[in-house]
Amino acid sequence: AKPILEKMGKNIFHAGAAGNGQVAKVCNNMILGISMIGVSEAFVLGEKLGLDAQTLFDISSTASGQCWSMTSYCPVPGPVPASPANRNYQPGFTAAMMLKDLRPAQDASKTARTPIPLGAQAAQLYSLMEAAGEDSLDFSGIIRLIRGEI
Repeated sequence: AKPILEKMGKNIFHAGAAGNGQVAKVCNNMILGISMIGVSEAFVLGEKLGLDAQTLFDISSTASGQCWSMTSYCPVPGPVPASPANRNYQPGFTAAMMLKDLRPAQDASKTARTPIPLGAQAAQLYSLMEAAGEDSLDFSGIIRLIRGEI
């Protein structure tokens, strides 16, 4: 199967038993959803305290706060030219798609009897985007909810 999969993507991993690939996908996207919320909160707080978004990006993207959500998909316009924030949050990966992965993570946590409080909070916040009819935006548009624009 690997030669066929290599034509579909560059990073191919064997996750183990049947279903483990789906587990990895759900867990990875939970990390992504949580980290985007954290990055968004930091930018909103910085803005409210008078810190320029570009300055926060320049510092945090090279310090301990650095993560993919910041350096590749920054939720504020400007610092990352290819970010959906520069296109009014037109989606690459919609908030609805993020929620589609966060909900199974919640179910899995119950099955595994493992609390995931940040995952639960992330699902709740993306659910608010859905309830407001804004889930067709890119998932980085969560910053609009945090700003109180949604």
